[in-house]
Amino acid sequence: MPPTTARRILIVEDERKIADAIAAGLRDEQYEVEVAYSGEEALSRIAQISPDVMVLDIMLPGKDGLQVLRTTRQVAAKFPVLLLTSKDSVEDRVAGLDAGADDYLVKPFAFAELSARIRALSRRRTMEEPIILEYADLCLDDARNIAYRSGVRLDLTHREFQLLHYLLQHRERVVSREMLARDVWQETARYTPLDNVIDVQIARLRRKLDDPFARKLLHTVRGVGFILKDESA
Repeated sequence: MPPTTARRILIVEDERKIADAIAAGLRDEQYEVEVAYSGEEALSRIAQISPDVMVLDIMLPGKDGLQVLRTTRQVAAKFPVLLLTSKDSVEDRVAGLDAGADDYLVKPFAFAELSARIRALSRRRTMEEPIILEYADLCLDDARNIAYRSGVRLDLTHREFQLLHYLLQHRERVVSREMLARDVWQETARYTPLDNVIDVQIARLRRKLDDPFARKLLHTVRGVGFILKDESA
């Protein structure tokens, strides 16, 4: 069954066979899937990709799943989290829910149940939260693929909308060309011609996003990448 609202799933599991099996199954259901094999890697990936749902194992090397979850919630990340645990005690379940989990699943589990729980979490998030991203005078309606500045609709192509959406998700953080190639263009191999394409698309987006307005939001960080930031604030 294809996903209804969630698009990108982050799997955090140190047992590679389990992680890779889950990832393969979800990709077959047309999800975009990222995998992290440790707590530290998970926190890095969260900052990079802003997942729609995270499937998080509690027993991880280094930072365990509950530490990852608490850190994630401290930075106000609101995406749903499904905990995987090999322990079925009431205390463990309460600890996970208190740390900010939305649901839990006890190992071993059937993949069909995992998939169903992800769909349920995704529907719950959609009902609870409007899919609107706002920053400064910029407003992006993800459900309708529309963006506005100061109430003025921006005439964006599909690629420009994708690019703006990604920059807005990572607002006030530098986004590299490598990140854009991987996450917006879905290119795993980095090569110079794509860098040129990215630069052209950024220039086109800037003309629509910034040129008509006094306040500039899209900035180039020379030698590093780009950042969406309101420097007048």
